[in-house]
Amino acid sequence: MPEGQFKQGIAGGRLSPEQYADNFADLHPPFDHHEALVESDRCYFCYDAPCMNACPTSIDIPLFIRQISTGNPIGSAKTIFDQNILGGMCARVCPTETLCEEVCVREVAEGKPVQIGRLQRYATDIAMAENKQFYTRAAPTGKTIAVVGAGPAGLAAAHRLARHGHEVTILEARPKAGGLNEYGIAAYKSVDNFAQAEVDYVTSIRGIDIQNGKALGRDYQLSDLTRNYDAVFLGMGLGGVNALRADGEDAQGVTNAVEFIAELRQASDLASLPVGRRVVVIGGGMTAIDAAVQSKLLGAEEVTICYRRGQEHMNASEFEQDLAAANGVIIRHWLQPKRVIAEGGKVSGIELEYTAMDGERLVGTGERLTLVADQVFKAIGQSFVPVALNGSGALLVLEAGRIKVDAEGRTSLPNVWAGGDCIFGGDDLTVSAVAQGRDAAESIHRALTSNGRA
Repeated sequence: MPEGQFKQGIAGGRLSPEQYADNFADLHPPFDHHEALVESDRCYFCYDAPCMNACPTSIDIPLFIRQISTGNPIGSAKTIFDQNILGGMCARVCPTETLCEEVCVREVAEGKPVQIGRLQRYATDIAMAENKQFYTRAAPTGKTIAVVGAGPAGLAAAHRLARHGHEVTILEARPKAGGLNEYGIAAYKSVDNFAQAEVDYVTSIRGIDIQNGKALGRDYQLSDLTRNYDAVFLGMGLGGVNALRADGEDAQGVTNAVEFIAELRQASDLASLPVGRRVVVIGGGMTAIDAAVQSKLLGAEEVTICYRRGQEHMNASEFEQDLAAANGVIIRHWLQPKRVIAEGGKVSGIELEYTAMDGERLVGTGERLTLVADQVFKAIGQSFVPVALNGSGALLVLEAGRIKVDAEGRTSLPNVWAGGDCIFGGDDLTVSAVAQGRDAAESIHRALTSNGRA
């Protein structure tokens, strides 16, 4: 083991350059032509395909797989993009094991589903590599739409609106477009700057102007948008991070997992990223898994995930949990944080309490456990920050702390729609955000034209 592995505290450069490159290589290497043909041949091309029903964007999965099997990957890509213009990223990050592949007839019968996600990547990668453009803009309508946030929901909405001939301005708070696709997923799930390549592919239809560094509530108000544009789509995602509600959580070494993942995604030199020798991650979702696995891949000696409920309650899929275990991450259940232990202001450990179910209620048992740690990651969910929705935004009705919308994505404010994680019912999935952005765009188009006819 390299000498750097034994660096005390939070440090960078624990591994060799070769190890970093190997650790953060593509999680699922793409199919070659032969592999894609063999895998596509496993599909039964079900008439009433359960995989289609399980896909939030309703891609015609049997059709696109048949097109691959008949040597038509470009046609396959169009079938995918017709429903999901971000199909390339979704092929990489979707938890297919709990969506389309979970209900695949092959999975039910044999325990080995058709690898739908990897086949989708095969087709979309070919189309993007050849810069095949399937859509042209309709005649200009003269209508303008503001989209807040250049994440999956905002990009999907913008593309569909541009197809209909509308002019779209996307206002993005961060330096780069892409949202969670750019900043919020594990680096090994999307390599070679794919998120930006996809943004370029989506915006190549023209009619979409992305303005970076523009934050709602700081650089402009919602009332400005409703006054200056014909319609507004809100897709700003979630900006807040839930607190541990543990004593001492402001100690040096306690970090938001989402910030850690974003920093890693933007790093040009992985050796420059500091990571603890003993890391504890609090949470049970995909963010917790991503933070834990990447800590291990950066050279942490011991990484432990602590989750307050049982394994069956974890939001992270079984595949993600197995991935963590395969990388040496320890997952402990029925533990909640109570106190961060610090020495000289720096984390040295964390005290946790065992939990149990008392009927329908989770309670602490009073029994405590202390884990040695020099870094603690908070991965217990994000929250919507409505403070930016001032002025006319006060008329927006919220539900459970997020924007309430109807079935078409309409908010309570006239000419304002919303989608993605910022809405009530958002489920932190790229593919769901794409579907919501796409459907809201169709609703906006109908509202701004005569039944959808310019």
